[in-house]
Amino acid sequence: MAKTKYTAEEALAFHLEPTPGKFEIQATVPMNTQRDLSLAYSPGVAVPCEEIARNPETAYDYTNKGNLVAVISNGTAVLGLGNLGALGSKPVMEGKAVLFKRFADVNSIDIELDTEEVSEFCKAVKLMAPTFGGINLEDIKAPDCFIIEQQLKEELDIPVFHDDQHGTAVICAAGLINALHLSNKRIEDVKIVLNGAGAAGIACLELLKSMGARPENCIMCDTKGVIYQGRTEGMNQWKSAHAVKTEARDLAEAIKGADVFLGVSVKGAVTQDMVKSMADNPVIFAMANPDPEITPEEAHEVRMDAIVATGRSDYPNQVNNVLGFPYLFRGALDIHARAINDEMKIACAHALAQLAREDVPDEVALAYGENLTFGRDYIIPTPFDPRLIHRIPPAVARAGMDTGAARRPIIDMDAYELTLKARMDPTASILRGLNARARIAQARMVFAEGDDPRVLRAAVNYQRAGLGKALVVGRSEDVREKLEAAGMGDAVRELEVVNAANTHHLETYKQFLYNRLQRKGFDAQDIHRLAARDRHVFSALMLAHGHGDGLVTGATRKSAHVLERISHVFDADAAHGVAGVTALLHKGRIVLIADTLVHEWPDAEDLATIAERAADVARHMGLEPRVAFVSFSTFGYPVSERAEKMHRAPSVLERRGVDFEFEGEMTVDVALNAKSQAAYPFSRLSGPANILVVPARHSASISVKLMQEMGGATVIGPILSGLDKPIQICSSVSTANDILNMAVLASCKIG
Repeated sequence: MAKTKYTAEEALAFHLEPTPGKFEIQATVPMNTQRDLSLAYSPGVAVPCEEIARNPETAYDYTNKGNLVAVISNGTAVLGLGNLGALGSKPVMEGKAVLFKRFADVNSIDIELDTEEVSEFCKAVKLMAPTFGGINLEDIKAPDCFIIEQQLKEELDIPVFHDDQHGTAVICAAGLINALHLSNKRIEDVKIVLNGAGAAGIACLELLKSMGARPENCIMCDTKGVIYQGRTEGMNQWKSAHAVKTEARDLAEAIKGADVFLGVSVKGAVTQDMVKSMADNPVIFAMANPDPEITPEEAHEVRMDAIVATGRSDYPNQVNNVLGFPYLFRGALDIHARAINDEMKIACAHALAQLAREDVPDEVALAYGENLTFGRDYIIPTPFDPRLIHRIPPAVARAGMDTGAARRPIIDMDAYELTLKARMDPTASILRGLNARARIAQARMVFAEGDDPRVLRAAVNYQRAGLGKALVVGRSEDVREKLEAAGMGDAVRELEVVNAANTHHLETYKQFLYNRLQRKGFDAQDIHRLAARDRHVFSALMLAHGHGDGLVTGATRKSAHVLERISHVFDADAAHGVAGVTALLHKGRIVLIADTLVHEWPDAEDLATIAERAADVARHMGLEPRVAFVSFSTFGYPVSERAEKMHRAPSVLERRGVDFEFEGEMTVDVALNAKSQAAYPFSRLSGPANILVVPARHSASISVKLMQEMGGATVIGPILSGLDKPIQICSSVSTANDILNMAVLASCKIG
């Protein structure tokens, strides 16, 4: 996969907009009336307070403790950046918190402690521990991290997990299980050499030893060479525990004949000669970031039989901690665990290894743009595999229950797995799949409004994300000034700026437009003004002549105006079966609303066509269409002339013999709520609708804007469906990310 490029300005903007930081806190209970306030706070809150005081275990029932993890650091070892201090580590800790939420639906709060004193750090964590169900330590320098974790484990009765150590160790172990399986070797027999005696390295070796690796077969190296029995220089108690009796004194000597190399050190630490000296079918986990000890290309150049993993996403077999910590904590929290022990970590590793051996879902293959099959280039699951959430936590929970770490064992594991599946956010996989398809398509995307900074930022991101070529319509000098003002001046050389003055096709465009409009009141001068001066028309003409593969516009003008301009070039009207479909993404749910752009007051036949257009969009987005024709009445009551067309539209679809579910007319709550649908057993819908066809354009617009403003829904669209070419019209309030999403849709030819 191509590595995504970004600038410092883009990274800062990502953390700045739409609000500073990466997450916020929302209430889960109503807070609207005086009664709500009385129950949430005084006097009602006294009841659970007294109950918890009597029985502390009920804190898991009446507070968020059971699904709340603290991500804690003092910033003494931030990523590969060194000691940035407590405040300097906050962006990383916020990032870790949102990863917890995104991948395992674990709520998390980042806490940065401004101290490098181990005793002060431990005291602070111990004092706040009652708040949380678990503690995730992060980016703390060695050896302080060992002391802190050990002390907190001894003093606290909730899981304490230093992810830099154990997260890496668990994923490394999972990959090694499969690598040895492919090599037909046993962990008890192999010679393992580790380079990098820091937190992660020591944790990797300790976990592998607990899984059966023999201590005498494991050699650890650091910057001063092999850690052997009798060595005194640069030693501490954690290194000494892994000292072995050996004549080898440096990495080159140690690696001779080794079956496994594990690297958590620095770029270039391993040479091709070292790889040549390893045993048959060597396993090389070069996990240094951002650059591995040796690249897969370098290793395979001298040893085609090598199985290679790295810490990078642009190589196969990425050792990525996000495969571990969210699911370890998910399983631990769900049994109210006292700790995350070795057995739970080993269970996690085995579950990950087993998952990699199974057939990969199509959506995962689509997201990565390749077929993934268990083998030398696929020994570790991908972070976006949707099965992780319901496969890894149960394995962790079982191990916790078997070893006595659980306060509250799970009785029905099948039901537990179902609840885990329900935690998945389907919208994330949909957007990821669309981006993967766009990356494969490599479309030349025309961005019509090159004078708008949002559009320019979206165009730059489109190209730097490897999605395709961005063609920006505008004046070169204006584009350069806008990019520099937005802190993206270096992108001037990357973007292709097009306009009527620098194209060789203007006369062709004008003749094409004149042929379309000459009998609609447009003379030659009108045609010249449209083709040469109207960016929406010019962009549409580019698309019509194959000088671009998709078009994104609308960020600077009302959508009705833009659609009218596009209609000069394409048949973008109701008479030709075109419709506008808007996607609403909210709280893990996606609903399409149509028609939001074209039909002012559709009749029953139009409504049926709109439903078909929306169903096409849904399928392109990976959804199985379920259409509801919505109104203020349900199945004929109350009777209303305005609801009659909604009542007739399903009959039109029935006559057309469409191959998707549809029903109506019905109110929105019946359409979207399975419990409400239960009152109508004759309904043809097998579940809540994901497409709402509304009576008129104004009601569609009201619905979308209400959900956006009051509900906080993410809006994608309106998506033009039914056109010969992929054109997407943004709203005038679109952010750069919204515009980028529309470009992705156009690239995927959705519509």
